[in-house]
Amino acid sequence: MKELNIATRRGTVLNGVLFDTQDADTVVIAITGIHGNFYSNPFYYNFGDTLNAGGIDFIYAQTNDAMDAVRSRNVLTGKEEIVGSCNERFAWTDEDIEAYLDYAEQAGYRHIILGGHSLGANKVIYYLSRHHDPRVEHFILFSPANLTHMMSGVTDYERDMIRQQVARGDGNKLLPFYFMGWVQCIANTAYDWAFTDTLNNVHVERDADFTQVSQIAHTGALLIGTYDRFTYGDPAGFLKNINDHMPTAKQNKLIFIEKTGHTYQQKEQEVADKLLKLVKAWEEERICLSSPAR
Repeated sequence: MKELNIATRRGTVLNGVLFDTQDADTVVIAITGIHGNFYSNPFYYNFGDTLNAGGIDFIYAQTNDAMDAVRSRNVLTGKEEIVGSCNERFAWTDEDIEAYLDYAEQAGYRHIILGGHSLGANKVIYYLSRHHDPRVEHFILFSPANLTHMMSGVTDYERDMIRQQVARGDGNKLLPFYFMGWVQCIANTAYDWAFTDTLNNVHVERDADFTQVSQIAHTGALLIGTYDRFTYGDPAGFLKNINDHMPTAKQNKLIFIEKTGHTYQQKEQEVADKLLKLVKAWEEERICLSSPAR
């Protein structure tokens, strides 16, 4: 494994890890979700080790919210800054993902697969809906986050407090309560969650706003555990509903991991094995398509 320090256009350094086979020409990038670090999501080790065994590289790609708060140094200003779920802005999604894609391109990978877990999957949707990036061959959405369900415990009183704090110019100050009951963050961050549709792009309802999903031109795969608790009791229906709104729905693959939840407890290796099988199948398709007709 190799530690990565990926600088974004705004100078913030994102910390990732490369699982490296030395000579792979394919890499899978996995954008993490909120607090989706190695400690809370150990399946990333299974992903990296399993893909490496199959001759494929893997990048564990932290964005701003993988940790609560991490001290870092901005490469443009030279000043120390705090990076974390405490102060992330959803508008940074494009340049965060772009930074990892730029790294992969500059490292010489010929085939890039862009994945994301939980909120990281929503970020991949947001990015690909806005950028039909030819560097990305396929996408993989691991358990996209249903923000409506995640925020169901946020009260009207708390929402009013967020709006008022932002309105009076204190958006960069911490809220006096934990957002969603577990995230200590500034009011601007909570505002992005509660009052913007930037990453609120997947839903249980068929008639909800799937504008971003409907603009994705890439093909790929969607995966979820059948016990995922962010789907109002119907993980399979949730995933199918997302795919049904994609122009590439018939070409995409849906993968259901039985009897496990949002972070694949007890099924980490099964998910990793299915990931390797998926990437290998795409590799075989690519070879077949590039072979001259006989």
